[in-house]
Formats: sequence, structure tokens, C-alpha cells
Amino acid sequence: MGKPALIPIDAIQNRILLIRGQRVMMDYDLAALYGVTTARLNEQVRRNIERFPEDFVFQLGKQEFAALMSQFATSNVGRGGRRKLPFAFTEHGAIMAASVLSSPRAVEVSVYVVRAFVRLRELLASNKELAKKLDELERKLSSHDRTIVQLVNAIRDLMAPPERKKNRPIGFGSWEEKK
Repeated sequence: MGKPALIPIDAIQNRILLIRGQRVMMDYDLAALYGVTTARLNEQVRRNIERFPEDFVFQLGKQEFAALMSQFATSNVGRGGRRKLPFAFTEHGAIMAASVLSSPRAVEVSVYVVRAFVRLRELLASNKELAKKLDELERKLSSHDRTIVQLVNAIRDLMAPPERKKNRPIGFGSWEEKK
């Protein structure tokens, strides 16, 4: 068969984030996977900007970056951290980055990156299907519960003694007595 995986797909999946409603990988994670520096990756993106439309890559805003730094406890800008806002690469942007880097490692790892994105998409789709089935089951159970409650109430009504009319004698009587 093929070579063993360079990087477990789970490790790549854990680097996929949801930003602006899109699943993306940050430039520093992608650079590490492709075996280049973040500066080199971003340099190639800037040199080949026509290959990277907004649906392939976008740069985070200051607030997004601050939120990301606080969420993942990345280094502060004043202490040797990033001086520029990071890029976020969609699945297509990650593949395009591998093609502009054109290193054997980048090309090889890009296959695993695609597989991680696909696997994540499949997991999300199966979760949606499961949620749909649970909603269906809940609706069936709620209607089923209503039916059971109605049945129990009907049984209780049957168990209650019938109401007696006042002044009505118990037992059999003649027609004359009833008049």
C-alpha cells in the first residue's frame, strides 16, 4: 500500500479552527506542517496573491487575533511574538499554499491536510444527521407520551364509581314505584 502517514490526521484536524463561519488553518500551523517558516509561507502567499482569493485565505483582524491569542495563550507581540496579523487558510487555500511552496514535503503533507478537512466535514455531516434523527425520535416520543397520558386518564375515568343521582333507589323496582 502507501507510506505510513507523516502526521496523524487527528493532529491536523485539531489545528482546524472555525473563524468567520469557515473551517481554516492558521498560517503558523500550516507552515509547521509544510516544513517551512511562517514568514516563508506568508512571503509566497504575498508573491502569488492572485492565486489566493478571499475564499482561499484571509488575514485576521486585530480583535480576532486578540481573541485567538487569549484562547490559545500564544505569545505577546512585545515579547518576540508575531508582529503582523496571521493569515487563515481554508481547505483550498491550504492546497494552493502547498503548490506555491512546491517543496516535496509540502506536496506530500497537503494530501493529509485535505483528508483532515474531508474527515471533519464528514463528521459534521454525520452529526447533523444524528441530530435530525434525535429530533424525529423526540417528536415521536412526545406524541406517544400524549397518547399514554390520554389512555391513563381514560382508565382512571373507568375506575371511578359512577355518580348516583339523589333520590334514586338502589336495586330493582316496579314501574309503579318509579312513577
